[in-house]
Amino acid sequence: MSRPVTLFTGQWADLTLDTVCAKAKSFGYDGVELACWGDHFEVDKALSDDAYIRSRHDILEKHSLKVFAISNHLVGQAVCDRIDERHKSILSPKIWGDGKEDGVRERAAEEMKNTARAAAKLGVKVVPGFTGSSIWAYLYSFPPNPADLVEKGYRHFAEMWNPILDVFDEVGVRFALEAHPTEIAFDVASAEEAVKAVGGRKAFGFNYDPSHFVYQNVDYVSFIRKFGDRIYHVHMKDAYFSPRPTEAGVFGGHLNFGDPRRSWDFRSLGRGSVNFEEIIRALNDIDYQGPLSVEWEDAKMDREHGAAEACAFVRKLDFAPSAIAFDAAFEKK
Repeated sequence: MSRPVTLFTGQWADLTLDTVCAKAKSFGYDGVELACWGDHFEVDKALSDDAYIRSRHDILEKHSLKVFAISNHLVGQAVCDRIDERHKSILSPKIWGDGKEDGVRERAAEEMKNTARAAAKLGVKVVPGFTGSSIWAYLYSFPPNPADLVEKGYRHFAEMWNPILDVFDEVGVRFALEAHPTEIAFDVASAEEAVKAVGGRKAFGFNYDPSHFVYQNVDYVSFIRKFGDRIYHVHMKDAYFSPRPTEAGVFGGHLNFGDPRRSWDFRSLGRGSVNFEEIIRALNDIDYQGPLSVEWEDAKMDREHGAAEACAFVRKLDFAPSAIAFDAAFEKK
């Protein structure tokens, strides 16, 4: 049995949920991963008004779609980040407040706790998102980092997120970090340290997304096998990485997405450098049965064309593992 193919609504937040769902159904999707921004899913309304939860389900049922996850990347980013003017553009006035760092972080942490509660009320078991990181700025260690600076960063992550994860445990929902540059985990090595920092608790796992690994030269297939019991959600997203030197390397040269001088860029599924065949085989190896959620991004393609193309690509690619040994028919009875 193939896995459900869903559309992440984060890149469609300029449209109403009803409009996005109508489009998703026309593109061929089974369901959606609801973003906690735009009008798609509002955490405070979900907790305060049962009719609001019903309204979300009504819209989904109208279009014969299911919801498998809600995602709160933007608020999660502010939990561990060093807060600056950039965050004001991604946070609601309620979370931003006066913009002072400790207050923003505290309000963001409370909102992530409430996101877990809202997910449980909606009936979903996974919240993909970001954690932010107090040490991302020190990735290139010059001037030299003090010996304990990175260790303190992981401790800070644990101090901020363990109380949030306590609530996830209480309501039976899991948090799935999208390992990603600017987060506490962005490759295999940092993901191992993040898991260790929170004591290996099962409330913390990953939203697997290969597009953020391929341009870093991270073994994105081994990530699946290493963290097989913590892959709680999967984003299907592609990125192109140039095999030839370019004017702007892996750090991007402060150039916007879509600039031809970049060495990498996000692309519609099947048009980049990610080997999705090996990903599907690895997901089968770990018996992942959750949704394959298309996070569609391509700066040079119409998004409706791309989202429809991506759905068809995933459906053609996905397959169930064999239930028998391939040569079992040759055995003597």
